[in-house]
Amino acid sequence: METKFRCNCPFTSALDIIGDKWMLVIVKQMLIENKQTFKDFTESDEGIATNILTAKLKQLEEFGIIIKTRLPNNKKSNIYLLTEKGLAMIPIIIELGIWSDNHLRDLNPTIVNGKGMELLRTNKAEFGRVIEQQYREKLATTTYITHS
Repeated sequence: METKFRCNCPFTSALDIIGDKWMLVIVKQMLIENKQTFKDFTESDEGIATNILTAKLKQLEEFGIIIKTRLPNNKKSNIYLLTEKGLAMIPIIIELGIWSDNHLRDLNPTIVNGKGMELLRTNKAEFGRVIEQQYREKLATTTYITHS
């Protein structure tokens, strides 16, 4: 896949890849909500349409942000996993969460407000370390096979 970038600006180039309304939602779901399968994503609160989800998962895979693989005991379902490039998006997810917490509660008073948000407010570095560690531990305890 050849990606067309609008210009040579690093900010705009990043937005050309992840600036669509679903890309970071999918990464957040994988990282924080343990979503791995197509079914997991379709059952989420965000309500992504299946045709859009298919396209976005394919794009994330083509950009090297996720990989598609399978569990050895379930050869039918694809499992989607974040790559190192995908995990490098943790600071972006964190900063979006902080910005939303600080600036969108008046517009959306139902934004979650639990232990995770408290840790995010008080120690964003620790929040990032915890979610990355939990994700890596999950990966380390599960055997995957290469998708072909």
